[in-house]
Amino acid sequence: MRVLIAEDHALLRDGLIRLLEAHDFEVVEAVDNGPRLVPALVEHRPDVAVVDVRLPPTFTDEGLRAAVEARKQVPGLPILVLSQYVEQLYARELLTGGGAVGYLLKDRVSNVADFLDSVRRVAGGGTAMDPDVIGQLLARNTRDEPIGRLTPRESEVLGLMAEGRSNAAIASALFVTEKAVSKHTNNIFAKLDLPPSEDDNRRVMAVLQYLSAR
Repeated sequence: MRVLIAEDHALLRDGLIRLLEAHDFEVVEAVDNGPRLVPALVEHRPDVAVVDVRLPPTFTDEGLRAAVEARKQVPGLPILVLSQYVEQLYARELLTGGGAVGYLLKDRVSNVADFLDSVRRVAGGGTAMDPDVIGQLLARNTRDEPIGRLTPRESEVLGLMAEGRSNAAIASALFVTEKAVSKHTNNIFAKLDLPPSEDDNRRVMAVLQYLSAR
């Protein structure tokens, strides 16, 4: 699996390279600034890009803007964003940009198994969202918006769905049956006016995109 890394901190960048290569990923390039990221993504067209939000020269949203620009030239490019903080604006732009997505806080990288699973999930066309990011996306909606129609249990299920968990995993986490999860899922999509789909990843992405829209 081919991975491209964009990270300006040398120690973290080297650590990511070593970690990924130790688990049979091929790191095609590792860049340390925004201007280099776009041409690198277009040139290599990796299976997934692991991108820091804040890169030189602006140290604001350079990494994300570069990734979004690259997607215009490589539609559907899978992107896993790393951030030190929960950036609601960045999450919204990422989720509405099209293609497989992930958004993790950097401290999640310390959990090797979870991080590698997230990289593989996004590369495979899925979603990998940090629970804190999901929590803020849910919290920023009001009762007047469609998300306000959900019950507390449905909100829990939605958050777990957004992390990329299967119905079986959600049932296990909430100590309910898969049938109950399926019922909650159907209610969620009905209340959010989202069409039915057999593709779990697309459904999760549709919900997240909807939640991220203002």
